[in-house]
Amino acid sequence: MEEVLYNVTHRDIPIMNYIFEIILPATIVIILIIVIWLERDLAQSGQKRVGIRGEKFTSKLIRETLRNDDTLLCNVSISFEGKKTEIDNVILNKRGIYIIEVKNYVGIITGGLNDYEWSKTKTTASGNEYTSVVKNPINQVRRQVYLLANYLKANGINIWVEGYAFLVEGNSPVQSAYILHDQKDIDAAIHLRTNNKLSSQTREKIIELLS
Repeated sequence: MEEVLYNVTHRDIPIMNYIFEIILPATIVIILIIVIWLERDLAQSGQKRVGIRGEKFTSKLIRETLRNDDTLLCNVSISFEGKKTEIDNVILNKRGIYIIEVKNYVGIITGGLNDYEWSKTKTTASGNEYTSVVKNPINQVRRQVYLLANYLKANGINIWVEGYAFLVEGNSPVQSAYILHDQKDIDAAIHLRTNNKLSSQTREKIIELLS
């Protein structure tokens, strides 16, 4: 009887080694991959929700700032020479056409005026810091101004386009005429700073093109 038990145990050793050396580590790796994927997916979903809330908040500020002859177009998609973009807000009035791109970056932002990307650092409730890369909205606005101006020009409308970025958290790392900080800045940008004299007829044509 003792010999039989010894033989069974002896035969089981390679199987146990296989389980502990191969199957168990592989299972742990798979679980870690799933956890990392879920965390990344949740983070991306959270960032998207934050972005949408920021766009809604800014659209509300803009609407409160509009005057009787102002027109606001939201989420405008255009394409010029194969280059596409979606603009959060386009405002038209007798003084011109204005882009306001919204960024709801939560955390400490660092970067330079002409950097392609900025760094965003967030601190969790437990004190851990996470750093990620975000787009420099100034460069994004410059690109949108270029595309919109040339798109309009290709459709027979030669007009100067003004562009701005609105950071909901007010945490821009740079001082720039492209950056709007509050509702007062929005009002000044679309009603006071420039006057490109846009006729009502041209406005109607632009609205038709962008709607």
